[in-house]
Amino acid sequence: MVMNERRTRSKGFTLIELLIVLAIVGTLLTIAVPSYFASLDNAKETALRQSLSVMRTAIDHYKGDLGRYPESLQTLVEAKYLRSLPADPITGAPDQWTVETAADPGQPSGVKDVHSGAPGNAKDGTPYASW
Repeated sequence: MVMNERRTRSKGFTLIELLIVLAIVGTLLTIAVPSYFASLDNAKETALRQSLSVMRTAIDHYKGDLGRYPESLQTLVEAKYLRSLPADPITGAPDQWTVETAADPGQPSGVKDVHSGAPGNAKDGTPYASW
């Protein structure tokens, strides 16, 4: 009686195969993750530039229409020059804006310009507060 001995192989992956797959995934992640975070930083800086541009335009329109600067950024919202006060994309808070006031002779002081209140520097080396 000749027995046909067959080795049955279980269905699954060996440890070596799993380690190879994990090494490939790890390599791909080390390549992709830094560029992902760099693109997030670029998007925040672009959003900050756009928010500052919109608020400065609203300040200019307010000054042109009423002949004086707004008392605060919230005044722009109340007067419908802005729908809402945008959040600073770097800090994530709408109350972190730094305002520059102007005192016109014979006029009450008001918001002449707005800057980011975020600490740190942009990718080009300029401080966010100088934008």
